[in-house]
Amino acid sequence: MANLSLKSLVKRYGKTEVLHGIDLDIADGEFVVLVGPSGCGKSTTLRMIAGLEEVTDGVVEIGGKVVNNLEPKDRDIAMVFQNYAIYPHMSVRKNIGFGLRSSSMPKADKEARIDEVAALLGMTEYLGRKPAALSGGQRQRVAIGRAMVRDPSVFLFDEPLSNLDAQLRTQMRLEIKKLHKRVGSTIVFVTHDQVEAMTMADRIVIMKDGYIQQVGSPADVYHSPANTFVAQFIGAPSMNLLPGHARAGRLTLESGAELSVPDTVNGDVIIGVRPEDLRPTPLDRANLSGNIDVTEPLGSGTLLYVDIGGTEVIATGPGRDAPEAGDRIGLGYDAEAIHLFDAASGEAIG
Repeated sequence: MANLSLKSLVKRYGKTEVLHGIDLDIADGEFVVLVGPSGCGKSTTLRMIAGLEEVTDGVVEIGGKVVNNLEPKDRDIAMVFQNYAIYPHMSVRKNIGFGLRSSSMPKADKEARIDEVAALLGMTEYLGRKPAALSGGQRQRVAIGRAMVRDPSVFLFDEPLSNLDAQLRTQMRLEIKKLHKRVGSTIVFVTHDQVEAMTMADRIVIMKDGYIQQVGSPADVYHSPANTFVAQFIGAPSMNLLPGHARAGRLTLESGAELSVPDTVNGDVIIGVRPEDLRPTPLDRANLSGNIDVTEPLGSGTLLYVDIGGTEVIATGPGRDAPEAGDRIGLGYDAEAIHLFDAASGEAIG
């Protein structure tokens, strides 16, 4: 295991700069997830750590050692790809053991190591099978096993679950999290799926357009988003964002509704509230009111899409006896559930 440090990391393709000075420190044994939309630079960052992309400027350190000029095989890392990259003509045992092909370890020790890794992954009974006889989740375990067998300092995962169906993704998220708890390795995991990021990470790194927007625990980025991009990217459904103008403790929304805000907040602002914090409330005590356009029953609750003066907001109603489309409804929230952002910059206020 080892710590990992990125210092002022820049990547250019010709004159086009796609990473703009990334600074990030990852502790020994930490599980960090890089998340963001397509093209944000997360996979490029991972490939630069791995040595698969050349560093234009800046430094990559693994275990306190600068590795910019080292080949991937010399960086003591192992990478698990989206497409498994396992050999169809080889058995599971040979696929897992492929990572030891250049090792000087005695053959008996190699076999023992393969058995140990297979047991950790629950693949012992499949060691004699070929990949064609395995499920998608089992093939992904083989790819992880091939990375594990070398006992690297850092594991790099590049969207390894995106080819699996929803049920298998959920299962493999849990398996990888359990594996991390057992072996305690340093893991950098790339995904575009914010659910994967929230459920797996010790810390999340949210990226956009080659910049880091926020770094924090899942709770930090969910409950204290640094800006409107993070507020809407993390969480499903996204946070409601309502523009308005604040003055003397009152916020007037574009719909004409007035809300209380701290006296220190003035000017054009955006108020944010998550759908689960916005709930049906008697009209005489409601913060907001409007007509329901559409409902989405989810069993445990119901999403309510409410038109408030021409602006759609999403609220959460009960799973049973929920309001229906066409109903006029009041919506309330607790003061501590509110987020305020500067309208010009999108940055959080306070």
